[in-house]
Amino acid sequence: MTAPRPADPPSEDLSRLAVLHGVATSYSPSPDRTVAASATAVTLTLAALGVDASTPGAVRAALAAREGELGERLLPPTLVGWGGSPPAALAALPAGTRLRIDTEQGESRTAADGLPPGVHRLTATTPDGHTATAHLIVAPPRLPAPPGRSCGLLVQLYSLLSRRSWGMGDLGDLAELAGWAGRSLGAGFIQVNPLHAAVPGAPTDPSPYRPSSRRFPDPVHLRIEDVPEATYVDDPERLRALLERAGRLREAVLRQGALIDRDAVWELKREALELLGEVPLGPGRRAAYCDFLAGQGQALEDHATWCALAEVHGSDWHRWPTGLRDPRSAETAQARNGLMDRVDFWSRLAWLTDTQLTAAQRAGREAGMPVGIVHDLAVGVHPVGADAWAQQEYFAAGMSVGAPPDAFNARGQDWGLPPWRPDRLAASGYAPFRELLRALFRYAGALRIDHVMGLFRLWWVPQGHPPTEGTYVRYDAEAMLAVLVLEASRAGALVIGEDLGTVEPGVRETLRERGVLGTSVLWFERDWEGDGRPLPPESWRADCLATATTHDLPSTAARLTGEHVELRDSLGLLTRPLEEERAEAAADAGEWLSLLSRLGLLRGTGGGSDTSSEEAQIQAVHRFLLRTPARMVGVWLPDGVGDRRPQNLPGTWDQYPNWRLPIADAQGRPVTLEDLAASPRLHALMEVLGDGRP
Repeated sequence: MTAPRPADPPSEDLSRLAVLHGVATSYSPSPDRTVAASATAVTLTLAALGVDASTPGAVRAALAAREGELGERLLPPTLVGWGGSPPAALAALPAGTRLRIDTEQGESRTAADGLPPGVHRLTATTPDGHTATAHLIVAPPRLPAPPGRSCGLLVQLYSLLSRRSWGMGDLGDLAELAGWAGRSLGAGFIQVNPLHAAVPGAPTDPSPYRPSSRRFPDPVHLRIEDVPEATYVDDPERLRALLERAGRLREAVLRQGALIDRDAVWELKREALELLGEVPLGPGRRAAYCDFLAGQGQALEDHATWCALAEVHGSDWHRWPTGLRDPRSAETAQARNGLMDRVDFWSRLAWLTDTQLTAAQRAGREAGMPVGIVHDLAVGVHPVGADAWAQQEYFAAGMSVGAPPDAFNARGQDWGLPPWRPDRLAASGYAPFRELLRALFRYAGALRIDHVMGLFRLWWVPQGHPPTEGTYVRYDAEAMLAVLVLEASRAGALVIGEDLGTVEPGVRETLRERGVLGTSVLWFERDWEGDGRPLPPESWRADCLATATTHDLPSTAARLTGEHVELRDSLGLLTRPLEEERAEAAADAGEWLSLLSRLGLLRGTGGGSDTSSEEAQIQAVHRFLLRTPARMVGVWLPDGVGDRRPQNLPGTWDQYPNWRLPIADAQGRPVTLEDLAASPRLHALMEVLGDGRP
């Protein structure tokens, strides 16, 4: 790959200014290469941070201002203390400086006192009378390790249809899966895709990784029949008719080869929820709802207001009347009052969804799962959605998150997600991040952080420019990690970082130090610093979730047979001749099968001697995962029935039905949750994992 060479590298002053604001002036796509960021990328990124660098004079003025600010600053806006120890930055304060700490719990203490975990307010007063305040995040030194090894299932919830689903998997199905897998399979966890609220409007973006809000879940996942008010609707015949239509949607997917149609499912569920919304809540339910409203506060009011306004003005808030684009304007307050019934409707849906998510986690724990449900936190939000509207001051206007060019993608990537501004996060004591995590940990036994490297830095792409014209912006990883460890420890939850791909040196080590597990996928675990051969099991890291595949990768069956190459060829995605790709894929699978055989892991199924069957090979792959020291071992649920198709094929949009496929067997026939529970093949695979359970 030959990356473009920028014609306008940053000047010395611009480079100094960029560094002072955490903006990188170069990046390394490989250890032996460094590519300079363009002056355009650096200038536009600084502008998104509120720094004018448009002319040499502006650069000099901004540089002088920043250096002066840093030179005079007593304290940074946010400090971190691990385990109650005072932050190292306090040692640099002038001798005799008095410190007062107002704790989150409402107490006043000195730095010499032991500090409880929380986000406190620190005030420093120097002997000459200068005063500064800062947020002080006090977090445990690290998260505790999982209590023994656990084995579990990975599934995209929408793909898991039961005979009660309304055309896509729902939270009732998740609770059923958790209860069955915990009791019958000894599973320790169920990992699902992000269940964040989507941007409404047909056609909805089917990707769960471009949500409207990460703070609130999507009511499309509700099991309507499990809402208590469903029993008391005034028009039961209308609800029964909706159930019949939902049954036809389900049968179209399961029996007629139709794709999962999220929009059609939501159309039916929304009509049903309007019916349920007319049913008065009983006293106990009303009290629980009021508690939820009080606990979620302004964030829920903003989310519900956005949903109500989107019904009137469309989902892109940039096109709303000017006054409504500001969530704090008088016009927005007036509109909210006029739409109070709709604001209450959307608030109630958030409560119902939260309730069923909590029930799913409870079902898993009651079934004996040490972890329960592992939820997934997407890396960002859709630019037109609720979070981007409600938290505008925290997002960098005119910027998008992506990835730089590398050996696999010479053009880089633009994910279309606005990044958080690190300066505004720090000034707030990371309030938006804290509130987001607290909301998710309400119903999560563990949280997977998509692209966990984003806690350290993100590739910002200026709007209207290609991803090659981006640059990295650094975040205060210590503060971000402190918030993560603090909130996870309060919830008693684990954290798994998705750290696949190009990872900056030191990131994995820092995450491990704080008790954040990594992600290891079999096909990527090779001795890259040595002979490049498959990494033997004893050389794998322990602090990870080990799997054979993910939602973005071929199923294990397709990988072993090379069918993933044929699929990519049929869609015109190959960058090399087909025969070359086939040969490489066959060699890759062959090396792994050879290692599995040498280790004595390749055995016949059902006591037979045929080790060449696909099922035997998939079982051997998972025996290998058990040989590693990984603390968590996950089975991609479609692998349990021989599914061939990936749920998502990166690099495609309308060429492939991403995020719309039900789980299917080796012949492509959809498999229901009830079928899974009775599947001899899945049971046999999970029996293989029996040795890895506590």
